Amino acid sequence: MSTISSLDASFIMVDDDRPNVSLPLPKGERKDPKPPFHPSKDLSYTPGSIPSYAHDWSINGTGGGIWTEGRHFVDAYGRVCNLRGVNLSGSCKTPVDHDHEKFPGDHRSVTFVGKPFPLEDAHEHLSRLRRWGLTFIRFLVTWEAVEHAGPGIYDIEYLAYIRKLLSMLPQYGLTAFVSMHQDVWSRYSGGSGAPAWTLEVVGFDLHAIEETGAAWLHGQRGGGHVETERGLWPCGYHKLTASTMSTCFWAGDIFAPKSLVKNKHNQDVPIQQFLQNSFLDMWEMVAGAVGDLDGMINEPHPGYVNVSLHAFNYNTDLHLSHIPSAFQSFQLGAGHPTLVPTYTRSFPMPTKLTSYTTLNTAKVKAWRPDGPTQGRCLWEYHDVWRWNKVTDNAVVLRENYFRQHPDTGSKIDWYTDMYYPLANKWSERIRRASSDSKIVFLEPLPNEFCPKSWTKEHRPANMVFAPHWYDLNALFAKAFGDFTVNVQGLSRGMFPLKAFYWGQKGARENFALQIRNIVENGYGSLGETPVLIGECGIPMDMNKKEAFETDDFVWQTRMMDAMITALEKSLVGFTLWNYNPENDDERGDDWNGENFSWFSKKRALPPSLLYYEQDAPSLDNGGRILPAVVRPYAAKTAGIPLSFEYEMNTGTFTYEWTNPAVIAADDDDAPRSGSVSPSVSVSDPPRTLRRPLISRETEIFLPSMLAHSREVIVEGLQKGDKYLYDEKRQTLFIVTEDTSAGRTHRVRVSVDPPLRPVFFVNGLWSDFAAHITSVVVVILALLGYWLVRA
Repeated sequence: MSTISSLDASFIMVDDDRPNVSLPLPKGERKDPKPPFHPSKDLSYTPGSIPSYAHDWSINGTGGGIWTEGRHFVDAYGRVCNLRGVNLSGSCKTPVDHDHEKFPGDHRSVTFVGKPFPLEDAHEHLSRLRRWGLTFIRFLVTWEAVEHAGPGIYDIEYLAYIRKLLSMLPQYGLTAFVSMHQDVWSRYSGGSGAPAWTLEVVGFDLHAIEETGAAWLHGQRGGGHVETERGLWPCGYHKLTASTMSTCFWAGDIFAPKSLVKNKHNQDVPIQQFLQNSFLDMWEMVAGAVGDLDGMINEPHPGYVNVSLHAFNYNTDLHLSHIPSAFQSFQLGAGHPTLVPTYTRSFPMPTKLTSYTTLNTAKVKAWRPDGPTQGRCLWEYHDVWRWNKVTDNAVVLRENYFRQHPDTGSKIDWYTDMYYPLANKWSERIRRASSDSKIVFLEPLPNEFCPKSWTKEHRPANMVFAPHWYDLNALFAKAFGDFTVNVQGLSRGMFPLKAFYWGQKGARENFALQIRNIVENGYGSLGETPVLIGECGIPMDMNKKEAFETDDFVWQTRMMDAMITALEKSLVGFTLWNYNPENDDERGDDWNGENFSWFSKKRALPPSLLYYEQDAPSLDNGGRILPAVVRPYAAKTAGIPLSFEYEMNTGTFTYEWTNPAVIAADDDDAPRSGSVSPSVSVSDPPRTLRRPLISRETEIFLPSMLAHSREVIVEGLQKGDKYLYDEKRQTLFIVTEDTSAGRTHRVRVSVDPPLRPVFFVNGLWSDFAAHITSVVVVILALLGYWLVRA
């Protein structure tokens, strides 16, 4: 997380076994630096005397960088850091020259140069993110963007572009980690991520897979904005193309051993080896280009591993529209018309089976006749099934093929057998190309809790747990109101009445419970390991897009507030999905009908009318729900955070933290990074740190849009404590005098005059107190009458 260094290497088609990359950072540069001296240790120090600001993650702002320490991120001064930022950006899923009508087109000649935005626009967007305090960036890159032209052929211009763009971040206090993003494997199977040639080497015909039901591609062709297409794209995970590709990538050695591909040395190699080596080589090229950034593997999916041939798990896999089983998908892809179940939306469960539909009546094959299987289904080629010409129907030959090792019959676990080994190999490769102290971000399968099997021997050093969280009910329905549902709880057997919530208070409680479950399950499995929510967001086109007509985004504001309030209660950092410079009301994020960006450039002022200082409100134009997004937070705490509560309708927050007990590095009795904590509770963290705290100054991001023309009032300071609010730096500096271990500090910060409320924080009692009271009175009266008559 240090600054981006220059890099003079260019990248060409690789002729050796490993890409020849230059190293932008000396090996181990971030290991155990000599602690700097923070001037606040001097008792005569005046708050805010340093030139930095709260949300500045450059070397100047952190004293040299950011490290992991137990469940925390810490800077070089030993302060606990709360990292907040954005995904930059959803627009990176598609190339600059993506053509809906001609898709898939010439997939080898596309370009992603200019995504997320042209270099000349960087000043505007980076200044805006700095003003909003969202300075920790999850920077999206796709495999396709780097290697679309073919295996081992890398896009030199694109790598140079992202290097130049990311080198600008420290000037704005921003830092980033790279997310190699994917959804449903690839654009060519209905999502984003892998290049088209990965599908071709397995044997898929890109121009036939949609007609066979092997993928849903309408979202790539038309944007997915039609109401009947809402929510269809995630169903592609368990259609033939994406599931087959994921299976070959993660477990081809076990389930597709006869699939061999010629490598660059004209040698036949197993498909798993070919795909994984290509992926790792590509990652090494990226690490060589921007190697001082940390990285992550994004949204893994196991494909058919542990899947029944006849059904998917309704509780974990989205069912909507035509959902063939694995066995039915095989038949469809092989050119056989097949009757498949069709699901429609329902309540309280999100969907229900309502009919059956015959697909692929044209008898099209998804497999290339000149492919490695000579036009046969890959799974028929591996004797999982066959077409009986006598009875004219499909026959399963190996019923439990994907549920156990097909040769030994032994149990298979996707995490331990496939995911952990590749994650460790990946971390070794990118560290080899950059630095040994690289922080790596890893996540579980979408919507799953952290697995208990993720023990220390299965994970790389300096790991951060980076799961996603979305309100699946609102995401699926694209609707939000007073009634919310805990889908996470329902899918895990929660009694339905306990899963229903009312009002804004209820939404905050609902979301807080779900996010706390994810975070505490992470601590429970991984021990003292940092957690950062890598994706979380809300659909801006909810409630049938009525806000685009009325310009009243109150429901979006309420939902975003409920979500961020829940994140704050769990004391975790996050990167919001997403800041998209190309978003507009009509096309949204221009990918599968999604519209998550709360910024829309069509609503913003032209650059010629902007000012770029942190206290410049002109940058806010284009933002739609900023009161819920731009919020105070303790960015750098001289101590350990215990609680943070913010009410956006008043602009008031309370923050509590405690002085840590510094422990010796060789104290084996104290919790260390990766160790099992005596408490997994988000509100009861260990009170110890191994890195010495050499600062008395806490820096809180306090937005100018909150404090402008208002008095900032700080209550709760103890004798000798001092503070300063600097609106130009949007930072509240607090220097505490008492640094004794265990001393707790609690401040209440408000503004005068208070903010004008955006909405009323309602709940079940506030909305229905009179009704509930009347019902209770009637019941009591009837009961009394019955007792008197008795």
